Amino acid sequence: MKIYKLVLIELWHRKSQLITSLLAITLGIGVIVGIRSVAVVSEKAVAVNLDNLGANILVLPQGTSIDNYYSADIDAPTFPEDYVERIRTSTLAGVDNISPKLTRRIKIQNQSVVLTGILPSSEIISKPIWQTSGLSGLELKATCDTSASNKSHGYEDERLQRKPIESLQQNDCIVGANIAKTLNLKQGDKVNILGSSFNVFNVLSETGTVDDDRIFAHLHTIQKLTGIENQISVIEIMGCCNAISEGLLGKLRNILPDTKITTINQIVSTQIKTNQLMNKISIIFLIIILFVGGISIGNSIWANVNERKKELGTLRMIGFTKLKIYQMLLLKAAILGILGGFLGYIIGTLSGVLLGPQLAGLNIEPIPIYLLWSVLISLCISLLGSLIPAYLAGKIEPYKIMQEA
Repeated sequence: MKIYKLVLIELWHRKSQLITSLLAITLGIGVIVGIRSVAVVSEKAVAVNLDNLGANILVLPQGTSIDNYYSADIDAPTFPEDYVERIRTSTLAGVDNISPKLTRRIKIQNQSVVLTGILPSSEIISKPIWQTSGLSGLELKATCDTSASNKSHGYEDERLQRKPIESLQQNDCIVGANIAKTLNLKQGDKVNILGSSFNVFNVLSETGTVDDDRIFAHLHTIQKLTGIENQISVIEIMGCCNAISEGLLGKLRNILPDTKITTINQIVSTQIKTNQLMNKISIIFLIIILFVGGISIGNSIWANVNERKKELGTLRMIGFTKLKIYQMLLLKAAILGILGGFLGYIIGTLSGVLLGPQLAGLNIEPIPIYLLWSVLISLCISLLGSLIPAYLAGKIEPYKIMQEA
């Protein structure tokens, strides 16, 4: 009879032992797959959420107060616009977009308004939410935008296609939602800004940010009107969250040592640390499973050997070599490992899919490559745990078994 048939028959007649052997390794693999599935989707979600926020790094003049990250540029000191070229020519990885600005408070119809000069294509790309107001143009790619991997995990977001406005005329302006209401402005209206007439090119939808209280116009026009030519008050940078965690801020400080560079620490740091913690937890569980799963399978195989001593002795008497005994027990371990890996992947994935939206607010989707890794890890654990019991089983001598009988 073929060895694999003997193994299958033995497993079929000892179903309870089969279930017990599978339990530890299946649950262990399931936990690892569940944690990793959540961690992977969480990393994608962080990238998408940071992109939706727009710029997440500010380059400011030294001495600028940053009590409020989102309004730090208002009436801030200035520095040369040439600093933008320093960053662009550095080719730093993870710098998706650079948006220089000059911001000043002014009066329009006796109302206090925050006037911000922007370079149109750069500014629109750094604020994906603006595109809901109908501002669109040519598509631009970015490190953290909607990639094939993001799409595969359910994070396709049209706003992240990065379609900036193609042009903004020197006498055009974009008006925030709150200012439009206060000044009773709508698209196509005229508004006087610092003695010059501007056409309201677009009124932004309400964003819930400081943009609602701003008027945006071309940077170079605002520089001339305010008498601050070739100067800017801030450079907003959209940086990939992974690049930020890998020291992007330090590299920027080396390029612009006389500036203050900051990021949205509470958002970036917390999210990245959470993802790193989940990765460490999955590694810890993997180590535990290697020990517990290996010992569990090894103990099961050894108990099976003791239970089948007479059977193994008989097999030796009818011509089975030690090598065939090794092969038979290791084949059984391999079958248990493959089953454990497959079932562990199914359990872990289902747990993530069912519990992810409720407990973590994430839509978890199956990650096919984890099936391969689950089976390989489970197979290795089973084989390693069975080596010693198989070796000891091969040392069983038929004549001793017959004497005991």
